[in-house]
Amino acid sequence: MTPPPQRPREPLPPPSSAPRHRAQRRSSRPVTAFVLSAVVVLLAGLVVFIAVGNRTDPSSPTVATPTTTAVSGGNAAGAATSSVDGEKILELANHPILRNPDDGLQNFACELPEWHSDQASAEAFFTAADQCLNEAWGQFLERYNLPFTPPNLHFPTGTHFTTACGTIAVSVATAAYYCDDNLYVPFRGLQTDQYGDNPGVYLALFAHEYGHHVQEVAGIMDAVWQQIYAVGQNTPAGLELSRRKELQAQCFSGMFLGAVVDRGGSVTRDMYAKAWRDQDTRGDNTSGSADHGTNAHYAQWWRTGAQFNRIAKCNTFAAPASEVS
Repeated sequence: MTPPPQRPREPLPPPSSAPRHRAQRRSSRPVTAFVLSAVVVLLAGLVVFIAVGNRTDPSSPTVATPTTTAVSGGNAAGAATSSVDGEKILELANHPILRNPDDGLQNFACELPEWHSDQASAEAFFTAADQCLNEAWGQFLERYNLPFTPPNLHFPTGTHFTTACGTIAVSVATAAYYCDDNLYVPFRGLQTDQYGDNPGVYLALFAHEYGHHVQEVAGIMDAVWQQIYAVGQNTPAGLELSRRKELQAQCFSGMFLGAVVDRGGSVTRDMYAKAWRDQDTRGDNTSGSADHGTNAHYAQWWRTGAQFNRIAKCNTFAAPASEVS
């Protein structure tokens, strides 16, 4: 019998010595392919959009301790009907995985190698992180009878790489890229000269991109792109749908770090605190775009996932427009 989830502890202040990281610039725009299942996210200089949300004193944010456990079964009270025959479910706000207020990722110890800012070390780090994310989200999605398969992981080393969504030029604007069940991490785009040896920051970025894979496997990605194509990608309605998609990936990223911090593995409180604070530098305010959400909302949704580890709280498609601007 699955134990009922325990509620998260109260927020704790981050270590006072944890430095803040400022993004120099950010220009992330998704590149769409000609198929509904293709998803692309370009992250400038090691960033997914992010920021702090609704704080009276942004210079002194609080860091929440995540849930001490998470998860009741897929058919727990409040859960929706799961997938039939392991098929994707093309739903947004009413998707079954978003309808159980008590469900989240199981806490476990994620073991990662030590981060060093070189190609080989980065590949080892992200390969191990991918395995942890597969464990966390695979178990979750399989409870809903969804057709989980891990993403294919790639580490491009040249100045360009080819995907089903087109040929991508590697620059500081390309920290990570997701397209059609493939996750690309070009080391040249990570801005290690700026972010240095801060594995929590890189882990949050990677977990955001993996969040798009969760959307893909569940059917949320196909459903949102159907609507985006129907209204036009660059229309106000299309941009709002894109923001809801990106902010949900932010929340999923936070959920993962909240589930594995302080569990006896490699994800420490310091890594978590630095990832928490780093979110303030990311979002449409930094990039000058309108498809990911303001810096404040970008951080707010990540921190909601990290603090509560409850997937129903990541239902950006049910949120009012004022929370996804």
